[in-house]
This record gives sequence, structure tokens and C-alpha cells, in this order.
Amino acid sequence: MFSYCADPSTLSGLTWLSCYLTTGVHMSFYTAFGKVLLLLAITAPVALGFGFLGAMSARSPVAPVAWLGKAYIAVVRGVPDIAFFLFFVIALDQGFEYLRHKVLCPDWDQPIRQGNDFIVCQAAKLPLGSAPEWQHETYGFFLAVLTFSIVFGAFAANVIFGAMRAVPRAQMETAEAFGMTRRQSFWRILVPQMWVYALPGLSNLWMVLIKATPLLFLLGIEDIVYWARELGGTKTPRFTDYPHGDWRVWYFLALLVFYLTFTRVSEKLLDRIMQRLSHGQATAAGEAQRRAQA
Repeated sequence: MFSYCADPSTLSGLTWLSCYLTTGVHMSFYTAFGKVLLLLAITAPVALGFGFLGAMSARSPVAPVAWLGKAYIAVVRGVPDIAFFLFFVIALDQGFEYLRHKVLCPDWDQPIRQGNDFIVCQAAKLPLGSAPEWQHETYGFFLAVLTFSIVFGAFAANVIFGAMRAVPRAQMETAEAFGMTRRQSFWRILVPQMWVYALPGLSNLWMVLIKATPLLFLLGIEDIVYWARELGGTKTPRFTDYPHGDWRVWYFLALLVFYLTFTRVSEKLLDRIMQRLSHGQATAAGEAQRRAQA
């Protein structure tokens, strides 16, 4: 990046370090932090949507819908995250390719499953083999977001389902006595109040989601853990212009600082949201606010 970085062998001290930290691979390392933040920004609302739909399904008066919602919560929560990530991404990818294969290659006369191999026509592959690298990375990132959302959506569904049950039944009965329909009482009475009960559990789930982002490394995405391992490992002059020893401890220390800082900021924001939601509510937090203002 700097003009004096043309010949790294002549550099030393801070000058060498400034050139080392601005190489192309380090820019990929810095970009990987953006990938993590983007994953969280997209996954959190999508997982919350899955959770809300799952909770609504679990409390549905229609038995098959309720069974489906409860099965989603129980099955996904009961499978270890790593096992689900490794299995589901492969199954989801093959499912997409299978559907495309049936639509785009109807004349295919060979079996798709040949022993341990899953073979579809070239037009059905996702993404196409001739596609640029950014499409491959975007597709992998999309699968990761969908997988994270489904997994953490099940935990969110369990939290929201419990929060809905925590809202006093008398509130719903009062709404019905005033002539509200079941739909109106759900959206105007139950949903606004249940967030107070759901937020502590959702806050913990958000922290778990932050800590789970290194699983991107297992999904083949070049995230911050991948680059920390690659850049921190021992480099010899034969393979790089900036040789160094085993510096992985420093790279992973940087990840430690990043995650601790991010979780601390998240705690502050969640505390403010909790205070705002608790205002005027008949809960312990709302009562504490009223006493503080008295």
C-alpha cells in the first residue's frame, strides 16, 4: 500500500510492520470482520422471524400446525449445532441442485445418486462452474445465513412461545370482554407485552449467536478464524515476503478483543431496549422504574 513497501527485505521495525499489516491478505482478514457483522445483521432478524412463526405455529389451535411448530422447536434444538451445520448445508445445497436438475435437465437419463456421488447436469449446479468467485462466495454465505437462521430460529421460537404464555391470561380475557377478536387481542395485547418477557432470553440468544459466528470456518467460508489461523502460522521466506514465527496467539488475541468489545456494546444496547420496553409494564422491571421515579 505504501511506496516504501516495494522491497520488504530492506525494512525493519514499525516500517516493516506497517507494510506487513497492509498486504492484500490482511485486507481480506479485515474484510472478514465485515462478513461476521453482515452475518449477524442479516441472521438476527431472519432468525427472529423464524422464531415468531415457530411460536405462532406451536400455539395454533389447528393440531397439525401446532405439531409442526413444536416438532421444529424440539428437533432443531435437540441436534448439536455443529452436526446440524455440517449436515444441513450439504442437504440444502443438494436439494436446490436436485430441483434445478429436474426443471433444467428433464432429458437426463442417468441416476443422480451414484454410490456416494451426487451428480447433476452442469446447468443445475449452484453456482455454475463458470461463475465468478464472488458468486460462489455469495452462495456459500447465503447457505450459512439460512442455516444459522433456522437453528437459532428454533431457540428463538422456544423463548417467544414461553413469553407468550407468560402474559397474564386476564389481559386476553379483558380484551375479549371489550369485544376484540382473537386476532386483534393477539396483535394488540399479547404481542406488545410478550416482548418484555422474551427479551432476556433473546438477549442470551444474541450472545450465543455472536459466539457461534466462528462456525463459518466449518462451512468453508474464509472468516476471521480462517484468516487468523492462516496469517498467524509460521511463514518462511520461501513462501512470503514477510516471514515470521508462529504469531497465532496475537491474531487470536485480536479476535478475543473484538468479541469481548462487541458483546459489551451489545449488553449496553440490550439494557436500554429492556428499560424502554419495561416502562409502564406490570413487571418487576417496570415496578422498579416507577419506584425510582417516585
